Amino acid sequence: DEIRRLGVRIGDRVFIEKAGEIIPQVVKVITELRTGTEREFEFPKFCPACRGPLSRAEQEVAVRCTNPGCPAQVKERILHYAGREAMDIEGLGVELVDRLVDLGLVKDAAGLYRLTPGQLVNLERLGEKSAGKLLASIQASRERPLARLIHSLGVRHVGLRAAEVLAGRFASLDELAAAPEADLTAIHEIGPVIAGSLADYFRNPDNRRLLEELKAAGVRFDRRDGLAGPAGTGPLAGRTFVITGRLEKWTRSRAREIIQRLGGRVADSVSGRTDFLLAGADPGSKLDRARELRVRVLTEAEFSKMIDTRQIP
Repeated sequence: DEIRRLGVRIGDRVFIEKAGEIIPQVVKVITELRTGTEREFEFPKFCPACRGPLSRAEQEVAVRCTNPGCPAQVKERILHYAGREAMDIEGLGVELVDRLVDLGLVKDAAGLYRLTPGQLVNLERLGEKSAGKLLASIQASRERPLARLIHSLGVRHVGLRAAEVLAGRFASLDELAAAPEADLTAIHEIGPVIAGSLADYFRNPDNRRLLEELKAAGVRFDRRDGLAGPAGTGPLAGRTFVITGRLEKWTRSRAREIIQRLGGRVADSVSGRTDFLLAGADPGSKLDRARELRVRVLTEAEFSKMIDTRQIP
């Protein structure tokens, strides 16, 4: 829509400013600098990866391939499943996923659990030691927290926060899959859009097959990690945190889990209801917002002392 509104062509020079002092925004085309070689952008009609039909939902920006077997989508679903905030499979990067899918060794996330040492050591640039580490990480992923599993499925509109809310409400993935859409809609922070997306996902026979294969592979479907104990309990009960910047001691997802295990809540943005901002390196605008609202800012060292001593101001 912006390309059409601005009349941007390939080869144009454009004027850019930082919207909100952060995001680069194309403001206008400098038409007086055109040389006549600029070309109009041709919007895609077919998926560049599988030549499948494309679709764009009304009121949405994204143009999506509608072929669920599209190899690019298969690869991205596996990468999302293995991501740090999902099942956290260390060593499973873009190049390796490309090779595994292209060679037909893996067709979906469940296929990761059927990989053998022999299959991996025969891959180019993957030695016996690296293969062993990867298989160990895949094995460990069977025991990830329920919220991570829900997030890993890649359900549209279900990010990590929504997955955490659902994991706190349902005792297992099976219980979530069986929940009526109306019950999902009634959950605070879920609502009709996420509920509808979840219902569509669990109705899909291909998705149901994937879940059956994941369970058969030993992936734990129940909430047993102790990270989401009884709501409102623990030394951080009633306290809301926001995490920003680069942390050195933990990943941000691990810090989030620690806060939740101690009864706290993690929000995405700083507001008047925020109690603490955990700020790592390069914290950005969230730190400015916290100072403006007089939210207490914690360094990693202060946060570590807080959770170690359980002394919560």
